[in-house]
Amino acid sequence: MAAPSTSLTSRLADSLRTPNGKLAAVAIASTVFTAGSILAAQTLRRKTRRRRLKSAIQETLEEETDDEDELVDFTRPVGGRRSSMAGVSQRAARQATDATRVGGKGRKKTSEVIIREALARNYVFLGEDKMDQVRNKFVVVVGLGGVGSAAAVMLVRSGIRKIRIIDFDQVSLSSLNRHSTATLAQVGTPKVTSCAEYFAQIAPWVEVDARIELFEKDRAAELLEGNPDYVIDCIDNIDSKVDLLAYCSKNNLRVFSSLGAAAKSDPSRIQIADISTTFEDPLAKSVRRRLRLEGVASGVPVVYSTEKPRPDLGLLPLPEEEFQRGKVDELHAMSTFRVRILPVLGPLPAMFGNVAAATRPKLNATLHRQLSAVQQKLTGDNRLPITEDDCGYIFEELHRAKSVAPPHAFPSRPTLLPWKKSRGLAWDNLVVFDREEGYRHEEHCLLGDEEPEEYWGAEVAELVDRRMAEERRLRHYRM
Repeated sequence: MAAPSTSLTSRLADSLRTPNGKLAAVAIASTVFTAGSILAAQTLRRKTRRRRLKSAIQETLEEETDDEDELVDFTRPVGGRRSSMAGVSQRAARQATDATRVGGKGRKKTSEVIIREALARNYVFLGEDKMDQVRNKFVVVVGLGGVGSAAAVMLVRSGIRKIRIIDFDQVSLSSLNRHSTATLAQVGTPKVTSCAEYFAQIAPWVEVDARIELFEKDRAAELLEGNPDYVIDCIDNIDSKVDLLAYCSKNNLRVFSSLGAAAKSDPSRIQIADISTTFEDPLAKSVRRRLRLEGVASGVPVVYSTEKPRPDLGLLPLPEEEFQRGKVDELHAMSTFRVRILPVLGPLPAMFGNVAAATRPKLNATLHRQLSAVQQKLTGDNRLPITEDDCGYIFEELHRAKSVAPPHAFPSRPTLLPWKKSRGLAWDNLVVFDREEGYRHEEHCLLGDEEPEEYWGAEVAELVDRRMAEERRLRHYRM
């Protein structure tokens, strides 16, 4: 069996001794050497380029530091103020303080380059001007359960300047199926601390004001101090919710409320409406009736579900052993809070929270659509010379999102209408009303023959003239 192999080797050795064999061997060796050299050169070139890129990045970051825009240490939490709520342990208060300290001595400023990159998709979607507005907003979120934590997370991710988070409760095992930031290791710690620590990891440039406190009517002015741009109500206790909404309504603070997300499973039934027009939601009904007793019949925008409550889903019963132990009332977190819990599917509270965090684009479209309908009534042509973004500018910037009619409140159902019928849809002839005020203006001044100065009075006419003069003065900066 070895003879053929030996014969093949001998023939191969003999062929390599010939001139043609030697030439072939040299050619093969040259090919292998050339290929190896090319691959080695490419590998070396890639490594060199990688080193140069890393060096360039490092130089850029050092230049940012030289300009006193020091990069934040993303591995360390930022912190804030100590909660004064009675009943919260000193250790929990210290954790919240350590997790939310902002603006103090020694705090490193995050590079604007990093912030812009983190918000790059937002800038592309909204544009420079609107993102400048977002980055100057101050929002208060009251209640950090499944809805509130989701709303707060998305607000922070959107790049707002400051957020105040208020909640007295602690993370429980049963809340992990819906809470946006809590982990198993955080069970037993304040929800405020969980959120603050999470915000420090994803957006340390946002100022976080953490309050481990129960919202109470007597302390509303202190908890909502600082003239916030928006207040997001995510409280699940009716007494506290009504107190918050009534305070905001009476003090002209823009508020958006989330109603019941528990025992719901159909996301297609989620609606945004004024509290006065809600239906099929037991919590909405209770809140609506209580607000009427406080003198607030409408003007509170809410997110709720029109899904009918299932008869087999209600408050979960307490285990029999709890009754046997006695003193069931001691299971209350507070004397006015319920003991039993409602069944909740995790995705629904998050959807409610995301709706609460982002509703403005729909408002611009609604204003544009309503104005088109009015134009159809007045001229027979529903085409408009302004866009949805123009409607948003007139509402937000020109009229500060307030009605021109006394008491100049933030309308929950705003509408844009021409001030004087003769001037049509000129930029400096559009004003903001609440829906009911708009109906009256349309009936008397647009479809009727009354002059707006006579119908609304000299004070309103003077305010409108002042706003219109401001628009004419600033128009050339926009065009």
